[in-house]
Amino acid sequence: MSPEPTTPPTATPPTATSQSAAAPSATAVAGAPGGAHIHNIGYRHYDGPRLGRAYARRSLFSQSLRGAYGLGRSAKSKVLPMLLFAVMCLPATIMVAVAVFTKAGKLPVGYSGYAIYLQAVIGLYLASQAPQSVSRDLRFRSIPLYFSRPIERGDYVASKFAAMAAALFALTAAPLLVLYAGALLAKLDFLDQTKGLAQGLVSVVLLSLLFAGIGLVVSAATPRRGFGVAAVIAVLTIPYGAVSALQGIAHVQGNDAAAGWLGLFSPITLIDGVQSTFLGGTSSFPDSIAPSTGAGFVYLLVTLSVIAGCYALLLRRYRKAGL
Repeated sequence: MSPEPTTPPTATPPTATSQSAAAPSATAVAGAPGGAHIHNIGYRHYDGPRLGRAYARRSLFSQSLRGAYGLGRSAKSKVLPMLLFAVMCLPATIMVAVAVFTKAGKLPVGYSGYAIYLQAVIGLYLASQAPQSVSRDLRFRSIPLYFSRPIERGDYVASKFAAMAAALFALTAAPLLVLYAGALLAKLDFLDQTKGLAQGLVSVVLLSLLFAGIGLVVSAATPRRGFGVAAVIAVLTIPYGAVSALQGIAHVQGNDAAAGWLGLFSPITLIDGVQSTFLGGTSSFPDSIAPSTGAGFVYLLVTLSVIAGCYALLLRRYRKAGL
């Protein structure tokens, strides 16, 4: 007895998954295998205004400046920058209290020299925040996303440089404003204090630009944040220690001219030379030796050259980054 013939199973064409009520129905593709569809998931063409590069630069500047103080980040990220900010303002607050209660005739520390005395705090802040600003973009390879459009490499460098300089300026200018307010409360001469404040602000502007450039150049050299922190600290402290030691030796040997010129080889002594020559500050060189006016112009020229050089190095660095 022959077996009954069996009917081959009928092939069932695949069906599209159910769509939500808001999504349009699928559209069949001409000439495609049976069951192939294009699904419209609701993307629409943008017809609004294009904000362009200027808006992108402002957004990157704002985001980088906020990040330098941990704003918009985790609570742990806010601890160190806010603590260092408080440490910068604390000595100024104490000086103000002493000046008010003792009715002193002048402030213990001048406006232009305040940042020089607290250089260690500024260095720690820069070492902690400069790598955070640029190293993470390199490490997580997000640079090509910035450069896709509309922002360009020059926009990225300008925004990061300006944000780091602005963060340092806020750190160094805030205690000067505390000193100024305290001086007015102590009824010190208004014109003298206003002039001193203006000179101090010029000093910290130069310091902020110089330190921001150095910190970002060093940090952009490595995607590892830990290496960047160590490198920034080394670049700021080793030259300063070497210059201070050599200045002390030159002063002991009676060669004060050489001691003055040695200040050109350290970032903080560059600012010290400029502020003690042109901004009414007191030099922290051995025996408070201040550079001559001619040497002061050299200090200023070297400071501006280093700032411009750091900016050029950053532009060169980001011509290759992310390619």
